[in-house]
Amino acid sequence: MNPWNVIKPSERNLRVWQIGLLVVVLVAWHWASRNQNVAFFMGEPIKVLGRVWSWFMPFGFGESALFPDGLPGNANIYVHLGVTLLETMLAFGIGTVLGLVFGLWLALAPTASAILDPYIKAANSMPRVILAPIFALWFGLGIWSKVALAVTLVFFIVFFNVYQGVKEVSPVVLANARMLGANRKQLLRTVYLPSATSWVFSSLHTSVGLAFVGAVVGEYLGSARGVGYLILQAEGTFDVNTVFAGIVVLTAFALLLDGIVGRVEKRLMKWQPRSGETEKL
Repeated sequence: MNPWNVIKPSERNLRVWQIGLLVVVLVAWHWASRNQNVAFFMGEPIKVLGRVWSWFMPFGFGESALFPDGLPGNANIYVHLGVTLLETMLAFGIGTVLGLVFGLWLALAPTASAILDPYIKAANSMPRVILAPIFALWFGLGIWSKVALAVTLVFFIVFFNVYQGVKEVSPVVLANARMLGANRKQLLRTVYLPSATSWVFSSLHTSVGLAFVGAVVGEYLGSARGVGYLILQAEGTFDVNTVFAGIVVLTAFALLLDGIVGRVEKRLMKWQPRSGETEKL
């Protein structure tokens, strides 16, 4: 038996390696935070966990004994998290649909694509975070200014992937479909959309994170609710543990949404051979 096969990550022990890496990082963080100067800037993992626990389980056991410095358990995380998730999901859905529609349209309309090309590149090159004050002026400080900002981040990721996916359709496949009498709608349904699907899902994994970014940045610039608002309030009081707790909560839910996208992708992309199956062929 080769000992390197046990040490080297494989499909069986990959999860163990991943959890082990997380444990090493947390232990190193905890050890470093024993220095008060480091703890002031980097926080303490146990207290960060306490913040998260107090948000979701405000009537849990042993909190005062474990965390004598007190916990902000009065923050209604469900209201704040619900607002941020609503903004994220709306931006994710609207941005994806708009990116899909405009990507298909311009990929199949060369004249319109040539005319709009410089304007699309200019809009994509713009640092879209600077639009947040304008959206706040247009839509107010409610959820729609955050949704609008996040949509601008999601849209271009999906748009360029759909556009490229349609452009990558094999001319041979198109010629064969036309020889079989496929009209424009049939080509769209049976050739262009399947070709763009894999590109769409690859963009959606990135879009989930960007939708959260847009929502949280919008909450930073003007809001009375949301996880971004909680983080901003914690920064104002130099409460770095609560800042990291908010980051942990946002990261966890971003991973959850990304996992849902991955499951939908596996269900809809069963027809596509996996890399291992492709190598065998």
